[in-house]
Amino acid sequence: MPKGSWREFSGSESLERPEPPSAPPARALQKVRVQRTKAGKGGKLVTAITGLEAPEAELKALLKQLKAAAGTGGTLKDRVIELQGDQVAAALTALEKAGYRPKQAGG
Repeated sequence: MPKGSWREFSGSESLERPEPPSAPPARALQKVRVQRTKAGKGGKLVTAITGLEAPEAELKALLKQLKAAAGTGGTLKDRVIELQGDQVAAALTALEKAGYRPKQAGG
């Protein structure tokens, strides 16, 4: 537009509502995987939970629930929850109670 030709409602703008920001998929639709691993842990066994698509605060709350259910320590690194030891069974049941549909990955 040339300088000085102000228009309150130009015809080029859309009057439709913008789409809301995409929310993470429903818990039951996420591909959550639970597996035992030793890789990069100095020979210690950990249970890794991947595929969770949720805000950071929600992941931290879920980590707290999982640690309480398994009775062990754990951490959140790069959107992957790690629980100390072989806690696959406890993690699967706790995730199902939280509304997810987890699957055991690996052996």
